[in-house]
Amino acid sequence: QVQLVESGGGLVQAGGSLRLSCAVSGRTFYKYAMGWFRQAPGKEREFVAAVSGSGGNTYYADSVKGRFTISRDNAKNMVYLQMNSLKPEDTADYYCAADSSIGTMLRNVDIDYWGKGTLVTVSS
Repeated sequence: QVQLVESGGGLVQAGGSLRLSCAVSGRTFYKYAMGWFRQAPGKEREFVAAVSGSGGNTYYADSVKGRFTISRDNAKNMVYLQMNSLKPEDTADYYCAADSSIGTMLRNVDIDYWGKGTLVTVSS
């Protein structure tokens, strides 16, 4: 069983930065593709970013490309999402996810594991 715990959310002004962290339990962390998703009030959960098991490949939603950076540290079982130039429309609950397939992660269908989320609020 894999458990994911997010941290780092909070309130920030537009134009500011936050770094989200996701701590992952389990000895086979390197086998999982990792991703970040978000869900704003009244909206469906959407893909934000993903990284392959090795960390060699990263993927981003067009809405965050150039502003957000996903990374992972396989030695520490950690995944990060550095968010810069934040906008009010980035306000959402942010969820960390793990799946054995990067394809499944990108399709956002039947993902294996989810964290409980951390709230990011960007004020204008």
